[in-house]
Amino acid sequence: MLAHHGIAFTPRDIFRAPLTEDEVRGLLGRSSVDDLFSWRSPTARARGLQPGDLDEDDAIRLMAGEPRLLRRPLILAGDRLIVGADERAIAALA
Repeated sequence: MLAHHGIAFTPRDIFRAPLTEDEVRGLLGRSSVDDLFSWRSPTARARGLQPGDLDEDDAIRLMAGEPRLLRRPLILAGDRLIVGADERAIAALA
């Protein structure tokens, strides 16, 4: 997606190198728990998780412990965070 728009990037496989709780907290300075948490993921559904079920600390702990609970891709460009495959937002980075 980024390469398609000619944007240089450094990838990180969050399944091999999961985000820490501090890194998730850092992302929350740019977005909300509801934006970052993948509520419709099979993992969230299997756990019976619904929006509003978790306080921020519990959500952070779960996202750091299980990358499938993070919406992807996560694109951090300077101080801007793009959550999900938002083609317009990604194209605007070019």
